Amino acid sequence: MTDREQSLEAGLYFVATPIGAARDITLRGLDILRQADVLAAEDTRNTRRLLDIHGIALEGRKLIAYHDHNGPKVRPRLIGMIREGLSVAYVSDAGTPLVADPGYALARAATEAGFKVVAAPGASAVLAALTVAGLPTDRFLFAGFLPPRQGARKALLESLESVPATLVFFESPKRVGKTLDLMAQVLGPEREAALCRELTKKFEETVRGTLGELAERYAQTPPRGEVVLLVGPPVAREADDGDIRQAVREAIEQGASRRDAVDRVARDMGVPRRRVYALALEGKE
Repeated sequence: MTDREQSLEAGLYFVATPIGAARDITLRGLDILRQADVLAAEDTRNTRRLLDIHGIALEGRKLIAYHDHNGPKVRPRLIGMIREGLSVAYVSDAGTPLVADPGYALARAATEAGFKVVAAPGASAVLAALTVAGLPTDRFLFAGFLPPRQGARKALLESLESVPATLVFFESPKRVGKTLDLMAQVLGPEREAALCRELTKKFEETVRGTLGELAERYAQTPPRGEVVLLVGPPVAREADDGDIRQAVREAIEQGASRRDAVDRVARDMGVPRRRVYALALEGKE
């Protein structure tokens, strides 16, 4: 029995592809690319190269371009193929489909039509960068690409300033210097950060430091290649006694009992309950 005879069930299959090193694709991903009835790709040229590297022949199968510009036209065609009982495998240009990628609308259309949607996970620039950056990974927020206009970029960064998580951005190397400078202004120059470039490739590099240090380093000399920027979570400011008393008063004014107010403030501000209780008693009339 040949690979093509081991057909897949009808449905939509998202296959993660390498972000650099061609061997960074899973065995399951290769199986799906061999067995799917139809292949769809953000960039068919890249996909053809990947298939050639791994010895996968199309054998008369269709390789259909699907991207932001032709999505509304091509999407119904792909959904129609699944409706006819075919398996459709979609690969993004590099990395995991649907992450900063046009596959979202396709996945939504397939799920709304009641079709099977399967993910074959693998390479991801977001996770690779988190792995090597040396920043906290227990919580992270992928913010994608920042808006091109300065005002919108600043507004978005301001909305993320207090998020208690490592922030992950994709950025053009040409804009990195200005972006880091703006981040230093909005998020603070002492905030920990990392710039990862050319992940999994020959000239892979990770530069760590504060936002101020990175902004200075790349002010005049932009990095080369694909870039992922990471910003560590804000450093928690230790609450002083006045902050705690004020928080307790506000909680009580909102209807909480003194006991509930103490519990809430201790939890939200990350301070010992005994300390909050003692300060609450000081303020009791």
